[in-house]
Amino acid sequence: MARARQLAQIREAVLSGAPAPGPPRPVVSESWTRSLAADIDPERGAGPPMVFQQSEMADIRADHPLAETLPLLRETLVAIADEAVHMMIVTDAEGHILWREGRYDVLRGADKVGLVEGTRWSEDSIGTNAMGTALATGLAVQIHSAEHLVRTYHSWTCAACPVHDPDTGRVVGVVDVTGPVRSFHPSTMALVGAAAKLAEGQLRFRMQARDEALRARCAPTLAALGGGFGALVTPSGRVLASQPRDWLAVPRVSLPAQPGAGLTLPDGRAAVLEPLVEGYLLRAEQRVRTIAPSSAAHLRLRFLGHGPSAELGGRRLRLTQRHADMLTLLALHPAGVSAEQLATGIYGERGNPVTARAEVHRLRAQLGTTVVRSGPYRLDAELAADWLAVRESLRAGQVRAAAAGYRGELLPSSEAPSVIDERELLAATLRRAVLDSGDVEAMWLLAETDTGASDVELAEQLTATLPRSDPRHATMRARTERLAHG
Repeated sequence: MARARQLAQIREAVLSGAPAPGPPRPVVSESWTRSLAADIDPERGAGPPMVFQQSEMADIRADHPLAETLPLLRETLVAIADEAVHMMIVTDAEGHILWREGRYDVLRGADKVGLVEGTRWSEDSIGTNAMGTALATGLAVQIHSAEHLVRTYHSWTCAACPVHDPDTGRVVGVVDVTGPVRSFHPSTMALVGAAAKLAEGQLRFRMQARDEALRARCAPTLAALGGGFGALVTPSGRVLASQPRDWLAVPRVSLPAQPGAGLTLPDGRAAVLEPLVEGYLLRAEQRVRTIAPSSAAHLRLRFLGHGPSAELGGRRLRLTQRHADMLTLLALHPAGVSAEQLATGIYGERGNPVTARAEVHRLRAQLGTTVVRSGPYRLDAELAADWLAVRESLRAGQVRAAAAGYRGELLPSSEAPSVIDERELLAATLRRAVLDSGDVEAMWLLAETDTGASDVELAEQLTATLPRSDPRHATMRARTERLAHG
């Protein structure tokens, strides 16, 4: 209660512009700023809007993904909330209260301030509160007494934690424990956080069970493709299985607006999405863009991100860093290179052609003399290379496809001059294309890579472009502030 009185003094001083006995917590100060910008009246808040009527609630709850976690949340929180003179609240991703359970006297007090099912508790509706602020920031939040912007709620304390969908990573709702100020307890936040993690674990378990059932039901459909390339894809775009195994180098694909529409995969293949009872069948053309179509040997190189991966005719290859560097240079020069050019491109100005020839000899012993030709040195195979597919997508103006295929820098551990030049050129070209496109999804895909995660301009543009209602907005805003402050 003493802390509540101090918070009231801080709030009055901040709102009036007078010297404050201390600053509000940063999460509270930022929330006040957002709430005031949304024209929330700190003294005469209009109360939360009633969005859904009681007659609608049963259907809305039944359709919400957190419905299946309610027994677990009740077991974890309601009994403790009863004892602590609190109540449990569960909202959706927009801040609408879907469930509210707890002690009768607490529920009756909550009725008087609009803490009831069907109301919306986002910051732009009711100002700073744990549920709305957790949704705005994507973080677990505890709001005590006068940390609520609107005076009506100063007699309440609440702790809330977002719950994420394991399929998409997006916030699907918030778990909250709310009660009178006098019943505040410092362990409440930890309890709510643990309950949210348990709910996410149950959602993940259910998702994995659905995935396994979809694989079992649709395995014959995939097998019926014979030698064709195909994959089972969830409604959200996650790849569950593919044929041949592991031919699709990404865990998720961007789905077209309409089933049956064509799309381009990261390796350059054209593909078609066909609806199944649950999910989709992704059928890809067997023919890929090639650099040297004179041989039937199929060489796949996945050099973007950590750990180079290569396959020849479906057989996985064990590559040294030097051989990965050589394959990169040869792929970039389909007409071939001399030993001198190879030595300079791999070792720099001091490179020795004799050393380069020795390494090529070892590479030819592993891949075969029909794949790595001499006079000049060149690749003679159907080539699918992930960084070349990104290049092709950029040339075709398919910025989102390029961003989807870019899993990280080209051979980030390589020190070969030719690889470094290509690495930096590809990263800079993609970054500029993504930023100039203004495509939110392309920017988000790039922001999820190691390089994109530290790009302050990308974070700032995403923050400015994403609507506040999109949970990713809060993530990008937090990242922008972190990067801006070093």
